[in-house]
Amino acid sequence: MRLFALRDYRHLFGAQVIALFGTGLTTVALGLLAYDLAGPRAGIVLSTALTIKMVLYVVIAPLAAAYVDRLPRRTLLVVLDVVRGAVVLALPLISEVWHVYVLIGLLQAASATFTPTFQAVIPDLVTDESAYTRALSASQVASTMESLLSPVLAAVALTFMSFDRLFLGTSAGFLVSAVLVLSTRIPDARPSSHARAWDRATSGIRTFLGTPRLRGIMALNLVVAAAGSIVVVNTVNHVRDGLGGSQSDVAWMLAASGGGTLLAALVLPRVLDRVAARTVMTTGAGVLVGATTAAAALVATGLTTWTGTAIVWTVIGIGMALIITPTGKVLRASVPRNAIPGTFAAQFSLSHLAWLITYPLAGRLGSEGNLTVTWSVLAALAGVGAVSALLLWPRHDGRGTVTALPAPARHAPRADRATLTEAA
Repeated sequence: MRLFALRDYRHLFGAQVIALFGTGLTTVALGLLAYDLAGPRAGIVLSTALTIKMVLYVVIAPLAAAYVDRLPRRTLLVVLDVVRGAVVLALPLISEVWHVYVLIGLLQAASATFTPTFQAVIPDLVTDESAYTRALSASQVASTMESLLSPVLAAVALTFMSFDRLFLGTSAGFLVSAVLVLSTRIPDARPSSHARAWDRATSGIRTFLGTPRLRGIMALNLVVAAAGSIVVVNTVNHVRDGLGGSQSDVAWMLAASGGGTLLAALVLPRVLDRVAARTVMTTGAGVLVGATTAAAALVATGLTTWTGTAIVWTVIGIGMALIITPTGKVLRASVPRNAIPGTFAAQFSLSHLAWLITYPLAGRLGSEGNLTVTWSVLAALAGVGAVSALLLWPRHDGRGTVTALPAPARHAPRADRATLTEAA
């Protein structure tokens, strides 16, 4: 079955891609808006806004996954896109910092509901086993590509326009996403096999806690968040104040990290055919520990330059790709098919929990003007995550054994049991 021959999936995937890029461009523009409103304190404003995002993702995503089967899903997705479009349209009109926090809260509450709803729709539109696996992979690739291309697109756009115009474009993108969703035939959800909402909300997290390789992924999430926070939160002040750059320079430096992700993404598919995901992901953790340590060393010695920063940012992008890209493969290999949506929702929530720890640290410590301390603390956190992953995810982790799954999943069809034996 050709995945993109399915009209409804094709339109829904297009809606997801457009919404992802809308969110990515909004993040770049938000950093510049924070600098416009708060100047040297832009880091703390941006980190607070992103912390609000992470709190909502951690809290709302599992609840949305639990209750999504009780709502008309197409209508819900359209409403969420319209809400996000309206919020982004209002962002360039604000004049106070607290307005940013309120609007970002609304925007991210809608996004935190959209993602698990989208993931829950996929198995109803793509019923073929192999096509379903490719659909999950396509969603993962789209998320990765957004992180690398959004800064590039923003950098090009900022060459010709002010950052507030980016908000107008992203708002239009969310409305296009809503139109694409309206053009699909999304069936309402079947009732979940879990009777209680609490069971539905926590089933994926219980699977993570009961599966060694997934516990390792939880630790690797911390490594990604520690390194990523340096790029996302501190780039704007580092480039504008430390290097004396412009708005466009901020976006291009973010694009350096995205370029590293692209470089790794071009190589990884062939590598993963020959090398175990655990090896690739723990190597990525080592790369990120080295890159964050190098960033702290550069500012500590006063040797920070445009070239040095760009190299470190690129290496961070490579390390993040080494961890993020194989994650979907490990999740699919660790649980039966009927547990995949809940497990992906749990990863969505748990990965953002790690960012909830690192974003405030990057913003609060960075606002004091001492990036040496800030990046040293984040490098130490990355090191803790890397070591924890090696301990939690043993080289031989009992392949084919999944604990903490609900009872129905233990009697999975033959194809599902076979999936559990795939190499992680």
